Amino acid sequence: MKTNGYQQKDQYSHYVVREAQPLLEWLLENLKLSRSKVKATLQGRGIKVNGKTVTQFDFPLQAGMRISVSKTKKNDLFKSRYVKVVYEDRFLIVVEKAEGILSMAAGARSMNVKSVLDDYFLKSRQKCRAHVVHRLDRDTSGLMVYAKDMETEQIFEHEWQQIVYDRRYVAVVSGEVEEEGGTIANWLKDNKAFVTYSSPVDNGGKYAVTHFHTLARTTEHSLVEFSLETGRKNQIRVHSADMGHPVCGDAKYGNGDDPLHRLCLHAYILCFYHPVTGERMEFETPVPTAFRKMFK
Repeated sequence: MKTNGYQQKDQYSHYVVREAQPLLEWLLENLKLSRSKVKATLQGRGIKVNGKTVTQFDFPLQAGMRISVSKTKKNDLFKSRYVKVVYEDRFLIVVEKAEGILSMAAGARSMNVKSVLDDYFLKSRQKCRAHVVHRLDRDTSGLMVYAKDMETEQIFEHEWQQIVYDRRYVAVVSGEVEEEGGTIANWLKDNKAFVTYSSPVDNGGKYAVTHFHTLARTTEHSLVEFSLETGRKNQIRVHSADMGHPVCGDAKYGNGDDPLHRLCLHAYILCFYHPVTGERMEFETPVPTAFRKMFK
């Protein structure tokens, strides 16, 4: 039942609330959309209440409030060529980052995902900051999660191993990997030059376990999926080099093989139990097109 509906530059449909009820309930009753479409519009920040973007499905509506529903479901406040929002709720935000951007600041002027998100939170009038939960190297692309408050960040930090149940990366590696799959396990430690090196025996470093599965191969390169059992610094890059098949484009641990002029490592699956609600959260991004084209 559309009341006082009017169009504004074709972007939003506008409504006025008649009686108090939770937002999701109102949306399901008043929009001719399926439950999954309604939730996607909410998560995609396509709903405004009194002009302010709301993603909370149980947001309490009062009579007289104005609701704006985006027709495009596109977020008009989030614009970045380096970061794409995949999911957002009031506790956390999941993004896909491009290669070439840091996860967090290192030095005064470096552009990074955290500052891009902080800027977006400010523009969308959310009283929160992005708290770093885990990192990806500057030249690695793919999925990351940031907490929106310290409590959520602390749960992630202290219960990471219990919360995160699947993290997978895909990489183009140098040479033909003959094995279908396997596991690399050893100790990783940084030397004084901050280069991580591995040891088959305990060298005072951290024990690291990586499982791999070969997805495609040519005589020159292989497309390999890496699944992390532990999350150590540079783990995949060092373990890939340990296999004799370093990640392509890796200036630090590679062999100079650089077919795509980038580090060919992408975090493409991230699954975790929501730190506050306990709900299973499963995210997957496509394998980068440039990676796939090498194995046509």
